[in-house]
Amino acid sequence: MVKSISKKHVLSKSTFMRGCQCNKSLWLYKNRNDLRGEISQGQELIFQRGTDVGILARDLFPGGVDASPVDAFHYQQSVKDTASYIEAGHKVIYEAAFQFDGILAAIDILVRKKGKWYAYEVKSSTQVKPQFIQDVALQYYVISNSGLKLEEIYLIHINNTYVKDGPLELDELFTVVPLKKEVKVLQTFVAEKEKELKGVVKLKSMPDVDVGPHCTKPYDCDFYDFCWKDIHVDSKQQEEIINKKEIKLFLKQLEYPIYYMDFETFMQPVPEYDGHWPYRQIPFQYSIHKQLSKKMELEHFDFLSDNNADPCGDFIKCLLNNIGNKGSVIVYNKSFENSRLEELIDDFPKLKKQIQNIQARLIDLMVPFRKKHFYLPAMNGSYSIKNVLPAMVPELTYEGLTIGNGNDASVEFYNLRFETDEGKVRVTRNALLEYCHLDTMAMVKILEKLMKV
Repeated sequence: MVKSISKKHVLSKSTFMRGCQCNKSLWLYKNRNDLRGEISQGQELIFQRGTDVGILARDLFPGGVDASPVDAFHYQQSVKDTASYIEAGHKVIYEAAFQFDGILAAIDILVRKKGKWYAYEVKSSTQVKPQFIQDVALQYYVISNSGLKLEEIYLIHINNTYVKDGPLELDELFTVVPLKKEVKVLQTFVAEKEKELKGVVKLKSMPDVDVGPHCTKPYDCDFYDFCWKDIHVDSKQQEEIINKKEIKLFLKQLEYPIYYMDFETFMQPVPEYDGHWPYRQIPFQYSIHKQLSKKMELEHFDFLSDNNADPCGDFIKCLLNNIGNKGSVIVYNKSFENSRLEELIDDFPKLKKQIQNIQARLIDLMVPFRKKHFYLPAMNGSYSIKNVLPAMVPELTYEGLTIGNGNDASVEFYNLRFETDEGKVRVTRNALLEYCHLDTMAMVKILEKLMKV
């Protein structure tokens, strides 16, 4: 008989996992939540993708009842509803919630087959990560101790080898991994850890925990800025390096006209277009500055997909029209653009020679900075273009842009498909074009500075 508990829980699955990563983070979450950093648009999209994948996985077990609470403050009702659904004989329950010893855990899908119960936790990842096993171990602990015997508990994750061809095939998209053997080994750990973490929550003052790798692993902590605000890491190189010989060798390979090129992409855990796979980097935008000679005469070309269809076809056709077949193609981090071009060859084999022509002309502007042929202390130990640009060309800045990095560009483009306000669509598209334009103009200015060394 499953117990239906009305008393509010002390720990949830998410706070248990937070405490496993860092006691200080758990205490802050429970006692000083006002110190949490803002959730980025990229992180919000990750959360939403996780939710969407979880809902899609329900179609593997259709016809269930939903025990989800109306909001995060009504999980006790969800626990009661789950117990009622089990008592009533329902065979599939979504978001089934259980509580034991002050710990709350909800499982994505609970299924009864031939009188036995099976639990399924869904992740939008493409593999079983160590923290997922710990996560599922906590769920098994709570469900089992609340009175429901589980025959097996599974993790469902995305199969990254699946390629969409026609309607989604959920049995191919998802991989189902049994974990009961692994999580049973962790039951003693869970029992001891939950007692420890309940003690942490009750502490009158914040536990003393040094910053370290746990601040970002396995997840980025949302109290990172608070904990690191007074930490000064003086490991950045302070010596200026300008290796004129190596820089001249780098510049010697350039041929005019020079094309400065940058791609923007977005990803989907569930492929929407035929020929695509989970988390494929789908190019939706580019910017090109064309430099005709050393006199810096510039032409600018750009592309931004304008519909919900697969953007790859229009993207590559426009790119080939704008890039020409002679002259160096400057990029920042060659492997990224080159990989996207390689994928486009698979999509459009008839364009293989033209695309390979671009690949053969690629020159990576990151190289002089990655190899420390040029370094300024203002780069703060990084060769990211976001650090190199303000150090070399302070008058050209990303500050003040509505969209200031590639992650935000990806999120904003993805969200455009759901935006119905034409005014907001226009503003977002202009912001995307402005950001990508600056990425290639940054390369123009950086190379110009290198030429003057």
